[in-house]
Amino acid sequence: GITLSVGLTAAPVHADDGDYDVLVVGKTLGFRHSHIDDTTRAVIQLGEENGFDVDVWDPAQPTLTLASTPFTSEEDLSKYATIIFASPVDGTNNLNPTRPRLLNDSELAAFQGYIRSGGGYVGLHAATDSMHTVPWYSELTGGGARFRNHPAQQTATMRVESPTHPSTEMLPTEWVRFDEWYNYTTNPREDVHVLITLDESTYTGGSMGADHPLAWCHNFEGGRSWYEGAGHTDVTWTDPLFLSHVLGGIEWTAGLTTGGGDCVTFGEGREAHRRPGRGARRRRARGRQR
Repeated sequence: GITLSVGLTAAPVHADDGDYDVLVVGKTLGFRHSHIDDTTRAVIQLGEENGFDVDVWDPAQPTLTLASTPFTSEEDLSKYATIIFASPVDGTNNLNPTRPRLLNDSELAAFQGYIRSGGGYVGLHAATDSMHTVPWYSELTGGGARFRNHPAQQTATMRVESPTHPSTEMLPTEWVRFDEWYNYTTNPREDVHVLITLDESTYTGGSMGADHPLAWCHNFEGGRSWYEGAGHTDVTWTDPLFLSHVLGGIEWTAGLTTGGGDCVTFGEGREAHRRPGRGARRRRARGRQR
């Protein structure tokens, strides 16, 4: 109460030993992936089993959704240790600036404040196919990488590049799965810590070449961002291994776990912000320009 009375901004809750809140955003204004409902139910179950509560913002799931947008202010969002974007496609890939976005200007400002105060972000599959007209969001999801296209769903081999991260330590070095494999508009490696790459020699239709990042994480403007490009198929969300991987991303962005190569938690990242490297300065400068 004292914090609010003097006008200071509430910081997002960082999980310590469970008992925290997360938000799942599944609202769509464009194509709707059928896995969104399955993803929502899976995250709710993960919460029940691992000590966190789940709010949902997705009017297409009327029995689960909040009555109105939770993106009302940075202070309101601060109750969430992390926010999960579950393929919330909004149809802005035509880059028409007048087309409605997933988050309008005031909602976006609340979300930006939340991230800059240390909030967490989990992007799943088509999270890179939303708010194309917001460069800041492109940087948050990872190095400006956006969904470009995909070939037919097929089996391919994912290769774990960073096996010590809390979201990958349970995975095999070569992870063979059936999914919908995205090509991205750019390779994000310069700006993120790559967790998993996709071996284009194991399937047809890849267009990024020998270096095809598929999952990554990074600190961004004080917050923590984790992205996984797989997860299109409904059955993915009953796969215990994939769910353990996603849980690792949730817990890392929520501040429950630490370490994992260049992906660090908010507390560790604050020290880095005091002595920013060239890449960090460049990312922050880009954020201020937007």
